[in-house]
Formats: sequence, C-alpha cells, structure tokens
Amino acid sequence: MNIKAPRGTNDILPPFSLKWQYIEKTAREIFDLYNYQEIRIPIFEYTELFQRGIGELTDIVEKEMYTFEDKSGRSITLRPEGTASVLRSFLENKIYGKAQPTKYYYMGPMFRYERPQSGRYRQFNQIGVEVFGTDDPSVDVEVISMGMHLMKALGLEELELYINSIACPECRQQYEKILKDYLNENREELCDDCKRRIDTNPLRVLDCKNKSCQGIIHNAPVITDYLCDNCQKHFDKVKKYLDLLEIDYTIDPTLVRGLDYYTNTAFEIKYSGLGAQDTIFGGGRYNGLAEEIGNKSVAGIGFAIGLERLLMTMEEQGVEFPLDSSPDLYITTIGEKAREESFVMLDNLRKAGLKAAIDYNNRSVKGQMKAADRLNANYTVIIGDNELEQGFATIRNMKSGEEKEIELADLIEEMQKLI
Repeated sequence: MNIKAPRGTNDILPPFSLKWQYIEKTAREIFDLYNYQEIRIPIFEYTELFQRGIGELTDIVEKEMYTFEDKSGRSITLRPEGTASVLRSFLENKIYGKAQPTKYYYMGPMFRYERPQSGRYRQFNQIGVEVFGTDDPSVDVEVISMGMHLMKALGLEELELYINSIACPECRQQYEKILKDYLNENREELCDDCKRRIDTNPLRVLDCKNKSCQGIIHNAPVITDYLCDNCQKHFDKVKKYLDLLEIDYTIDPTLVRGLDYYTNTAFEIKYSGLGAQDTIFGGGRYNGLAEEIGNKSVAGIGFAIGLERLLMTMEEQGVEFPLDSSPDLYITTIGEKAREESFVMLDNLRKAGLKAAIDYNNRSVKGQMKAADRLNANYTVIIGDNELEQGFATIRNMKSGEEKEIELADLIEEMQKLI
C-alpha cells in the first residue's frame, strides 16, 4: 500500500522550502520596522470561536471547516483563519489592560475543505497581522502600506489596491434592507446560492463570482451611498491618508470580503496576471468582533497573505530569490585518522559560523569531490596523512579554480577571510 499525502495538501521540499524561508524572513524584517511582534496561536480551537467570530452563515463555517469531536466530546475545529484566534488570545490574556495599541503578526497553516485548485489548497499557509486597541483611520492605512511595503521588498510590481467601506452595523442594516429589496426584484436571475443568501446574508451576494450574477451585482445599490456620518468621516480619512502616502487605489463597492466580522475599511491587493484567483492579500477593520467572542469593546484591523498565492505571483513576475544553500567549505578526507581530525575541524568551523560539510558515506576522493560539486561548495580542502603530519593543506576555490596553501591551525581564520 502506497500512502500519499491527503488531497489538497503539499510537501514543501528543499530547495523550494528556501523560498518560503526567504519570504518569512523578509516579512519578519518588515514587520519589525513597524513595531509588530509575533504571536503563535493554536492549530485548533473550540468550534464556537469560529462560529461566533467568522459568522455561522459564511461559506467557511457552513461548508469548509474541519470540525470533529475530541475524546471528551468537545467540538474542535482546525483553524480556518487567524484573526479570531489572535483576538481570543488578546482577550483571554487580558492584553487589553495594557497600553494600546497592540500589534501582532503570525505565520502558519490554516485548514479549509475546499476544492483544490491553483493557489488554493485544503491546508494552506498565511502570514497575517492584527492591530487592536485603536480605531484611528491612519492605522488602517499603516496596515495597508506595510503590506505593500512587504510586497515591494519581495520584488513584486504591478499590484493594485482596491478599497471599500462596509459600514458599521447600524448603517449597514439600512443598506442591507435596500439591497435585499433590489435582489428580490432580480431573484430569478441569481444563482441558487445567492437566492438563499438574500434572506440570510445579502452582502455575501456581492462576493459571488458566478457569471450569471455579475450583471445584477454590477447594478446593485452601492454601500458607500448609505454610510452614516461617522463611517463616511472614517472612510474619507482613510482615502486622505492613502493620498498623503501617494498610494493609488480604486474604490470597489462590491468588495465585502468573505467573513462576517468586517466593519468600515475593507481592502484587497490584486495582481491581474493570476486570472480569477488574483487577490494576493486582503483584510479590513473588525470593530465588533471582540464583543462577539469576548464581550469586550476593542477595535481591530488586520490582513492575511496566502503564501501559496504569493509564491505564484512572484514566479509569474519572474522574481529572483536570493537563495544560497551552498557550503562555505567541503572537507575531503583520506584515511581514518584524517577523517577523525577533520570531524573535529568540521565542528569548530560550524561553531565559528561557517557552513561546512563532509562525506559520511566513505566515498573515494573523486567521489567526495563530485559530492562537493553537487552541493555547489564554495571551497574544498583535502586532508590526508601528509597534510596532518605537515600541518598544511591546500584550499581550492571551486568557482575560479584558484588554490591557496594554509596552515591547518589557521583554517577557521583563513576561511573567515575568504568568505
């Protein structure tokens, strides 16, 4: 029996995993510039967290969550997204009692039972950020700007920012009534899912990708025409700060995101070269979420980046990854005594911060040199009885072919000079 990885999952193998490490490293560096700190959240949570946080009428909760009972009969769900878990941690650990705002970032796998396709998997990986404790519109723009800063640092170009305001619960309620009336007037032209959503969650209709619904959605009432004074002021400020930072944007009145917890600002960054799955990352403000899951009034905003989609975009744009897993030095040995002495040298080289390698399979000298070449080692040195007795060896630059004789006692110092 050949056991394979479950459908919708992938092994991330070297050297491809080096690309992931590069993205994660770059993200950590950018987030640090903005004073965001890492939080690590559980892979699974009680199901109620996501039902209350994401919304029971969303596709994620209705169709896509991996939910099961543990041995005590409690309902457990593999996390389908990160925001609810991060906010649960913020509330549970009473971080709201400290000076605000709190800025977090996280990285890791999420799980949704979706139809696997290009850039979309059942186990997928996200990098996300969350800010709690401030409703200031400048923070909305800081979050957007930071995400675009990261994209630029990774070498991406031709990205487009789309924004919308999906209002507060009060003015959204008025808009939903008007939207519902409009959708009911055009009910027969909508897909079955949208017909069902008219009564349960009409904003979700605006997120439908079914071509038969696009004409109806295009002519639907626009939510930004129904904003209350506070929501309008907030949205105007967001646009003003974007203008101050000279960030181009397009207002998309159908942009509502796929989760129920959003309020006010919603945004997506897209790359048209990806086709239908063109959103690289997105997010928004969710000022009511803390009350839903923890009975606390805490403002919040964040975004999430899908790493698989991000990597597709980087490859589509021909971004070169500065990857180098080559050893600094490959030690080739002749004889058991030389191998023992070289094993000690190997350990000392590594402790000095040098990437060093050696043969473990008793290959011939020729075989060892081939192995050094396969590993793309920068330098090699051959150590045998003669070299040990004389205390000297010859280091070869594997790129240029140049050779240099050194004292074995000075191997670390000489390598540090060369590297």
